[in-house]
Amino acid sequence: MSKAPEFYYYTPLENGKIQCDLCRHYCHLKEGQVGICGVNQNVGGKLKNLVYGHPIALNVDPVEKKPLYHFLPASRVLSFGTVGCNFKCPFCQNWDISQSKQINEEIEVSPQQMVQLAIEQGAASIAYTYNEPTIFYPYAKDIGLIAKEKGIKNIFVSNGFESKEMIDDMATWVDAANIDLKSWDEKYYKKVLKGGFEAVKDTLRRMVKAGIWVEVTTLLIEGDNDSREDLEAMANFIANDLGVHVPWHLSAFHPDYKMQDHHATALATLKRAEQIGRDAGLYYIYLGNVGVENPTRCPQCHEAVIVRRSYGYIDNRLVDGKCPTCSRKIKGVWE
Repeated sequence: MSKAPEFYYYTPLENGKIQCDLCRHYCHLKEGQVGICGVNQNVGGKLKNLVYGHPIALNVDPVEKKPLYHFLPASRVLSFGTVGCNFKCPFCQNWDISQSKQINEEIEVSPQQMVQLAIEQGAASIAYTYNEPTIFYPYAKDIGLIAKEKGIKNIFVSNGFESKEMIDDMATWVDAANIDLKSWDEKYYKKVLKGGFEAVKDTLRRMVKAGIWVEVTTLLIEGDNDSREDLEAMANFIANDLGVHVPWHLSAFHPDYKMQDHHATALATLKRAEQIGRDAGLYYIYLGNVGVENPTRCPQCHEAVIVRRSYGYIDNRLVDGKCPTCSRKIKGVWE
């Protein structure tokens, strides 16, 4: 199997050390040392991505599951991930792979094979997801460039902790991203998630500016990140820094991993957050993990332009990306 060029993703330091440039931890690694993510290692003064070619989870999904609601509605997406993560979220639903460092090297899928699989499955896009894709960026990019040549789009589902260098590079091949805005508290990001709040905000701004189609997801956990003050700050940030057209997905928490004793998020909490988003001027707010319909409505005449009754039933009424009633352009990637 061909391997990714490794020189681009690190900076040489003194005495054989290197700096990993994939995410904003910017880990400094001695010879043989592995970064916080557990899957990028200093080998001979170069960065080796240990999960390159070794996916651990792979499925074909509706793109709405990412969730992306303004990106090729009802299309199929080939989704995959590896082990490892650069965050330590105690509520992670994919913790069994994201918090694992056990790489199954018996599973080998080359970039060419991954793209061919997407073609065979009739996928319009490939999603780098399940764990944090930034940590397998060399593998993702090699797949993504081939996919782009074949007319297949690329999606990042991410915690938003990419390095500035990777965001600049992503603009050349990534079409869409769903980025988690997990909290409005720097201490929570550092202490609980082991990441950085300001970095995530910066990533969101940079991705939008770079022309990547961005949708934002907030997993609401009652008592952790659902105060009125925090929700108003999140909604105003999206509206003012990213744009009122950027979709905000409000998802209900369900007990998992290290938070199995915490209660699930009530629908009323999501609806309260939804109203806060509306008050901030956001056009598109969607509720996840609670089984409600999530139509996309025209912000001008309020016509339901995309009706979603389930992942398997999407009625897309847009005409050339416009509302069929008033001809207002609805922002998104529709073809």
